[in-house]
Amino acid sequence: MSTHVRHPIWLPALKAADARTFASLYAVESFARATVSSVIPIQAYEILHNEQIVSILYTVVAMLGLSVTLFMPMLIRRFARRWVYTAGACLLAIGSLFFVTDTLAGQLAGMLCRVMGASALSITLNLYIMDHIRKTDFMQAESLRMAWSMLAWTGGPTLGIFLYTRFGIYAAHGAVAVFAMALLVLFWTYRLGDNPSIRPGKTRPANPLANIGRFIAQPRLRLAWLIAFGRSCFWTTFFVYGPLFMVITGEGKLAGGLLVSAGNALLFMAIFWGKAGKRFGGRRTMTFAYFAMSATLLAAGFVGETVPLLTGAFLLCGAFFTIALDALGSTAFMRSVRSYERSQMAAVYRTYLDFSELTPPLVYSVVLAFFGLGSVFVTLGLLAAVCGFVTWRYLPKSL
Repeated sequence: MSTHVRHPIWLPALKAADARTFASLYAVESFARATVSSVIPIQAYEILHNEQIVSILYTVVAMLGLSVTLFMPMLIRRFARRWVYTAGACLLAIGSLFFVTDTLAGQLAGMLCRVMGASALSITLNLYIMDHIRKTDFMQAESLRMAWSMLAWTGGPTLGIFLYTRFGIYAAHGAVAVFAMALLVLFWTYRLGDNPSIRPGKTRPANPLANIGRFIAQPRLRLAWLIAFGRSCFWTTFFVYGPLFMVITGEGKLAGGLLVSAGNALLFMAIFWGKAGKRFGGRRTMTFAYFAMSATLLAAGFVGETVPLLTGAFLLCGAFFTIALDALGSTAFMRSVRSYERSQMAAVYRTYLDFSELTPPLVYSVVLAFFGLGSVFVTLGLLAAVCGFVTWRYLPKSL
């Protein structure tokens, strides 16, 4: 009809992805993972009734999850980044279904889904960040990402424990599914329009074993991996053995959740550490953080079960210094990796998280056979001292 006018439909244009884009995605993802970070070890302990066997369970899960991480570049090549990211969020929700069975098999399957989902989300998000954030802005972008996740890692563990103790297992793990679905909605909302932040990678990944060899052949990448491994070992220990320590020493489940939440509340200091890194240099700041972390962990180990609350205070001090490594540590990798092999090297780099979930429980299961629970913190303190020395000795001053 001549009188019919087709008015143009103005679609809202999406602005280019920036640091806030990735900070918001990471914040929602953090809620999905943090909510049951204190519930899972307590639930495992209630099923197994032995902290040493809990360590073995975490070791098995980490070993199974490691292979998934190494093959992630092939999955990204086959299905594209956006689908791998989507699968990662879905795996977090699927893991909740296994956890609510409250059985050993369900616990194992749920933990494995959680590890695989976190791996997919971490690798793809890092690839997006390296595509859209300039190298000179990595330090500020990473500190912003850590700071934005503060609310999740602060309130999440306590929320999870509250739901678990007050309303039961379905409420705690149901919250994870809700956050995982919210993450998917946010992710696909950012994709609306011509958004380059989710285009699939252009490089073709090589064989996983070849990727490992290529990674190991580059000293800067090896150093970046060690820095990330050391600080991730702290968080593995803090999230698993912090709540266990409070339960075993009689302080209760809620105290365990509050300890983890208090440590995560310090994430807002990531902005401070980012400025410190810019002012004093990444090498000096990270070296100082590692040695300070080592001192607080050794103190926590020596106090041990005699004064549980004082031990918890030392662990919180350790968390404060570890956040410096969270804010600055990944810049060592992002500034060193070559653009044409980001996908392959990001997958190998991400194994620091798998090994940090694998190695500490394995070592602790041996240590706990001879010493008390405080020996866990002493062992970690010694590792932190080694990482601090290597960082001071080999990290370039120009970082």
